[in-house]
Amino acid sequence: MFRSLCRLAHQLPSLPYKMEALQPYMSVETLEYHYGKHHAGYVQKLNQLIEGKADLEKLSLEQLIQTQSGIIFNQASQIWNHNFFWKCMIPNGKGAPSEILRLEIEKSFGSLSKFKETFSTMAAGHFGSGWIWLVWKNNRLELLQGHDSYTPIQDQEQLGRPILTCDVWEHAYYIDYRNSRPNYLNNWWNLVNWEFAESNLKR
Repeated sequence: MFRSLCRLAHQLPSLPYKMEALQPYMSVETLEYHYGKHHAGYVQKLNQLIEGKADLEKLSLEQLIQTQSGIIFNQASQIWNHNFFWKCMIPNGKGAPSEILRLEIEKSFGSLSKFKETFSTMAAGHFGSGWIWLVWKNNRLELLQGHDSYTPIQDQEQLGRPILTCDVWEHAYYIDYRNSRPNYLNNWWNLVNWEFAESNLKR
């Protein structure tokens, strides 16, 4: 029987901008597939997996990530990661963080340019699908990388609090950049939402 949308445990959130807003760095077609099919598919699959299981339906994405494994963990984690990823970008990005975040970046990486270089090198060199994370851990910024549905939300005390992330699954860039992940990353910096990153740091 068709299950009413309002009764679904998890729903696909709206993008924080219009589909065409990230052009020319990220096309409408990429968002149609990445957000409209991949992200939406994770939401649909998770709802199917937990439907009728009251103990799971009541849990938030974070709680599912921290208590479940296997396919349920993968779907919940990918939903959470993508919810966060869309907020990490903004049309007409300013190109540089404000002073608070800039100073922490300089403290941890030496300079903003060195941070970008280190981040991009890690992301470009990551083997297979996954995520690159800037996290706050032990009173400093650190970079993490992980395969597939990896997320620091699993254990923030051990892995750190997420500040910024970049999706390096092929579906994030293949339409626009084919197999050139470095070109995707180079252009991604034009979209980074430094204000969102700083708000995560201030928390």
